Amino acid sequence: MIEIVNKQIIIDGKPQIIMCGEIHYFRLNRSEWQDRIDKLKDAGCNAVASYVPWLCHEEVENNIDLEGKTRPELDLAGFIDLCAENGLYFFLRPGPFIMAEMKNEGIPYWVIEKHPEIIPITWDGKKTLAKTLDYMAPEFLKETKKWYAAVMDITVPRLQTNGGNILGIQLDNEVGMLSWVSNCPDLTDNVLQDFVVWLKDRYDKMSLMERYPFALDHSSECHKSIRSPKESYVTKLHWDLGYYMRARFAKYIAELRQYAEEFGVKDVPFIVNIHGTGGGRGFTYPIGISQLYESYTQAPGYLSGSDIYFGDLDMQSFQDLYLINGFMDAVHLPDQPLTSVEFNCGDGNFGNNFSGRLDPSAADFKARMCIAQGNRLINYYLMTGGRNYRLSERRGDGNDRIASTGERHGFAAPISPEGELNYTFLRMARSIKTLMAVSDKLAVMEEERDNVSFAFIPDYYMTESCYPGSSKMREIYQNLEANRSTASWENMARAMLLAGYRYGSVDIQNKPLDPVKTPVLAVPSALYMAEDIQEKLVVYLTNGGSVLLYGELPAYDMEGHPCDLLANSMGVQAAGMRLADQDFDLSVYGDRWAEGRAETRVHKAQVFEMFQQGDPIFKVYGTDEPCGFDTKVGKGRAIVIAAPYPCDINLFEQALEKLGAKAGLTNDSKYHGVFMTSTASKQEERFIHILNLDGFDKEMHIYENGKKLLEGRKLELQSKEGLMLPINIVFGDVKIQYSTAEVINVHTDAIDFRLTQPEDVIALRTDRKVIPNDSYIVQQSGDVTYLLSRKHAKVDDQLTVNFQ
Repeated sequence: MIEIVNKQIIIDGKPQIIMCGEIHYFRLNRSEWQDRIDKLKDAGCNAVASYVPWLCHEEVENNIDLEGKTRPELDLAGFIDLCAENGLYFFLRPGPFIMAEMKNEGIPYWVIEKHPEIIPITWDGKKTLAKTLDYMAPEFLKETKKWYAAVMDITVPRLQTNGGNILGIQLDNEVGMLSWVSNCPDLTDNVLQDFVVWLKDRYDKMSLMERYPFALDHSSECHKSIRSPKESYVTKLHWDLGYYMRARFAKYIAELRQYAEEFGVKDVPFIVNIHGTGGGRGFTYPIGISQLYESYTQAPGYLSGSDIYFGDLDMQSFQDLYLINGFMDAVHLPDQPLTSVEFNCGDGNFGNNFSGRLDPSAADFKARMCIAQGNRLINYYLMTGGRNYRLSERRGDGNDRIASTGERHGFAAPISPEGELNYTFLRMARSIKTLMAVSDKLAVMEEERDNVSFAFIPDYYMTESCYPGSSKMREIYQNLEANRSTASWENMARAMLLAGYRYGSVDIQNKPLDPVKTPVLAVPSALYMAEDIQEKLVVYLTNGGSVLLYGELPAYDMEGHPCDLLANSMGVQAAGMRLADQDFDLSVYGDRWAEGRAETRVHKAQVFEMFQQGDPIFKVYGTDEPCGFDTKVGKGRAIVIAAPYPCDINLFEQALEKLGAKAGLTNDSKYHGVFMTSTASKQEERFIHILNLDGFDKEMHIYENGKKLLEGRKLELQSKEGLMLPINIVFGDVKIQYSTAEVINVHTDAIDFRLTQPEDVIALRTDRKVIPNDSYIVQQSGDVTYLLSRKHAKVDDQLTVNFQ
């Protein structure tokens, strides 16, 4: 039995962490399956994941082969059973779309050739640039239902709830992604007919007449007016089309779930994966959340899964991952945990030209951060490479293979197409094994948070389709893109983490905003903000909430109409934007409590007229116009920084403390570059999670609420190293009061540790006698037994403590 309760994955009554590795059985000889499974187990994983490519299994219509009759490597049933024989869970990803560099994104050629009407047209009646289809086209759904019938016939007997090993099923793959990256929204006649019906359900007749100066019917003229919108209504169409697509994607996912359940699937979670990372950063990832959050929150039984395609996790990008995990959690239903179903690993050599060369810490750091934030399932993608065989029917497309990457696939994987381990495997394996050694603890822990949250506005990321001919939409898009992430993430969010703040996120668009539950809110803000969100923030402030707003104070709603409710509540009026250029080095300086900082160059600054009581805290050099201020609003307080002020840790810490938020877990590392957070269970067992993001060693003390932890012992963090330090962790009749070493294995009469220091300290409370060993000194102080390692971690980092 699988339950999703309290942000936990509970299997047969036991909360679990699931660590998968993606193995594409269809890209390997059947004789290679066991070898790759062995290596996956050597890495510490307890589950296997795989796409199921419709293109391969039904290359010819009505000739579905899921048992290896045409090619031995297509025996899906045999592969799942082999994983079960190896004691591994299975995560099934049957599409119909799978991407994975497959031709047609995994859709058989015959489906497209048989039903040409399902190929989308887009803006201005042009053909889409992407290999996508109309998800809800009746003929596509009919063919998909047949595909699901065949796959579920294999699946149902092998569900964990039926005594098998399949613990989850992904519905489609990266829904909406192809249209977003090509800026080609699906505007087929079928879609537009449904869109018109949706509009008539959403608005009354008078409102529609005001919004759209044409007849909303099923005529070619109506469809042309939508595909080639005029400036007079383009902003209205943009947001309506975005909301409609969210609902349409949710409807499509619900349809696929209905097929699976109709064919016997029950009591396992259905997973929707979220796309969006790009260029090794997370700035665009929330576009996927924005598109799909209605899909996985529409009913119980769904999980959302992230697609994490970062490179190294370092000082440039670490806040990106922390934020997007927070944003996913912000839109979740109360029971939904974080999961990651495409968790990039390997060396980054995607081009097969040695251009990747990621640090071995990459997968380790990302896994540690995700687990610390409450992630319960990680699927390492791609765990092993493989080969793309040739289709039986030659297509004349340059290689006639199932995929576009040539003969070999998965060059960057930790396990090569030939089965060789690359340099990233050992560190990844060490990380997985470390996490799995205490997975029963981690599976029930939650991140401890300080009393500040980061605001998330899904509509700020509804930028997946912009009509190319619209200057109005380009203007709105450019402003949203400049303020929703980039500077706010790299300056405010990064400074908050480096100052020690552990913060979640709040969906201030769709969920209540309570100053008791969320005393302090960090808000990345653009010049555009919906009227109802501005009203919500005004009420929040009036009732005693505190806001740190960074970016621009809104002056318009999302359709471009004047709307400055939030500014009015703060007693200010926007007086314009000051911009730097090649001949003007726009600079700002601190005033009042922000005084004393060095004057700083910025590329823009929104300036204000201040009418009510409030203090300017930043001004523009030369004009002395306020571009930042601190003011009271009702019972609350707002600090606004309306210029891209850099990552001044002290500034943001000072601002948050004035608003009432103080970091609880801090360190005194001279060079910063340390990420820290903590997790705890209801039994008060804890881990302190630490990442040294830089390539040099650091020394520091850890403080909690101003007091030194670890009895004041100084830590030495090795370069690019991660630590998970136990606090009050109990294994049977042994409690680890604290340890500077990581637990890597637990036995009945022994605990294995990974040393991390020149001299590690392990403090135990137990009635059992510690068996003496030349590797450590035993000291007794009251009821605490201290073990002082005689090994230097850089020389030998393995230590076993035995008990009588």
